[in-house]
Amino acid sequence: MAQNNHNNSVTLSKIKNRTAKVGIIGLGYVGLPLALAFSEKFQVLGYDADPKKRKMLRQGRSYIDDVPSSELKKKLGTNLKVIEKDSQLRECDCIIICVPTPLDERGNPDLSYVQHSADLVKKVVRKGMLVVLESTSYPGTTDEFLGKAIKDAGFKPGKDVALAFSPERVDPGNKKYNIRNTPKVVGGEDAQSAELATALYSSIVEAGVVVMPDCASAEAVKILENIFRGVNIALINEMALIFERMGIDTWQVVKAASTKPFGFMAHYPGPGVGGHCIPLDPLYMSYRAKQYGFVPRFIELSHEVNEFMKNHTVNLTMAALKKAGVPADKATVAVMGLSYKKDISDTRESPAAGIIEELTKRVKRVIVHDPKASAIKTHVGVVKSVPMRSAMDQADCLVFVTDHSEFAALTPKGLRGKRVKAVVDTRNLFSREAVEHVGLVYKGIGK
Repeated sequence: MAQNNHNNSVTLSKIKNRTAKVGIIGLGYVGLPLALAFSEKFQVLGYDADPKKRKMLRQGRSYIDDVPSSELKKKLGTNLKVIEKDSQLRECDCIIICVPTPLDERGNPDLSYVQHSADLVKKVVRKGMLVVLESTSYPGTTDEFLGKAIKDAGFKPGKDVALAFSPERVDPGNKKYNIRNTPKVVGGEDAQSAELATALYSSIVEAGVVVMPDCASAEAVKILENIFRGVNIALINEMALIFERMGIDTWQVVKAASTKPFGFMAHYPGPGVGGHCIPLDPLYMSYRAKQYGFVPRFIELSHEVNEFMKNHTVNLTMAALKKAGVPADKATVAVMGLSYKKDISDTRESPAAGIIEELTKRVKRVIVHDPKASAIKTHVGVVKSVPMRSAMDQADCLVFVTDHSEFAALTPKGLRGKRVKAVVDTRNLFSREAVEHVGLVYKGIGK
């Protein structure tokens, strides 16, 4: 490895001696858990552009499922400080950026949060500092935004300021894998940058650090991971649509195929994909690929299939109401589940939003319940969750979008509210035979 210059050597020494000060920009689902993890080894300054979030955190109130408020309170005032002024980040030896990378209204990458972070780095960067981007984006983002900011500040990336990309691998609600036991991927502007980033993450990641040749290669790793998921989910969704017409239970087929000890990885159908990664990252790659003169047909088709599952869920609902003899213009439908995955409150890109929007156009009334999420933003406004008993007593049809444990615990008899006549099951929560046995109409994805 190349010989470190003096500034990088000082920072590397501070990291190894645990005297480095680490700054985190963006205290969301990625940044907040990361800030707590680093605070066990270093002094950490956390900053979020949202003043409401800063206020909540300073009061010891967490808004992230995986960070209990009790744990946050323990760390505050010791090695963790939520700062009010972004200029305080100038004190840091290392800055890690964990901001959102959504899509704009046209479905193109919205990198405004990354740009704002780059503008901030430009103001506070100094020689010897390590700057790391964790936000998921297309290959080339780190150099395009952070590299430029460092240059604009009068420094050379790599030589004066270490620059790296290390993709977040956070899976909200996952009780098995976390920051510590999930291998970390790192790519640096040069060998020295990679060395500093590796040393920093090695202090908290027990599973090891995988070093890539450069930032773009590390960015490509994250994109591939999420496109792999999206493509395979689209495949099983399409198979579910086919098997429904054939009268074959997709869930039984996947279970049997999973007994093969090689060459198969189980994926399951559903009402669409959610979260901050799988619905968005394929479109980031598609956008970038087209800049290189390549149209990624496979990636875009997969996105279309997954998006269609929302409409398919609505179509199943309308078919269930018709079979139950309930006119759509008189029907009340309860959407059960707002979050994009079970037992968490995260509603980002949840398919529930699209399903609610479409159902609102086609039935008399839509109500919702989620045991974790209190509300969801949709194009028809913010829809608030009502108590489960209230939802079930008012609804003609229950549409289960999320497989929360609370829902899985329901018995077929327990599905019967005062007027429920039909159940739409997008997550294989219930047996068709058992639901029909208690006199309810049953429609399920992939069945």
